[in-house]
Amino acid sequence: MKLTKIYTRTGDQGTTRLANGDEVTKDSVRVVAYGDIDELNSLLGVIITRNPTQTVSETLTSIQHQLFDVGGELASAGMITEMVTGAMITGLEQAIDGLNAKLPALEEFILPGGTSTAAELHLARTVCRRAERSIITLSQAEAVAPEIIMYINRLSDLLFVMARYENHRGGNKEIYWKNPRTSS
Repeated sequence: MKLTKIYTRTGDQGTTRLANGDEVTKDSVRVVAYGDIDELNSLLGVIITRNPTQTVSETLTSIQHQLFDVGGELASAGMITEMVTGAMITGLEQAIDGLNAKLPALEEFILPGGTSTAAELHLARTVCRRAERSIITLSQAEAVAPEIIMYINRLSDLLFVMARYENHRGGNKEIYWKNPRTSS
């Protein structure tokens, strides 16, 4: 696809067209869902500019391509299917297992923070969870491939593990949540 004109004025009245040609409002649940995916993808691009470890950077770049598939499938409203596959989910699980094996056992809930890259990965995890909620809301009104929901759920887990990994590699100790009922 070659874009020669960036603005079309078709959205000036608060509507947009989905890939299948349907016109919807820009705040429709479908547009919100793929908009949240777009925001997550943009945030991953910011994180990559922070020079994370090579493993994290390469994995995030691959995920950015996959998020285009997720957004494309969501924007197609059923016209394009099976862009998100079981192999993509398995790939996320393998990345989680690989990084998690290099980390100390998690003893308690941790506070987001540490290195700037780790903190941004935690932020990406929360944006990913918001996208997941938007997709669940969409799935209650319209068909959504279950692989999309599984992929986004697994991605938030990977972003959490990546944040821990970046902190560990940066020599930052995790800050454990202090439960007011058990802390002295």
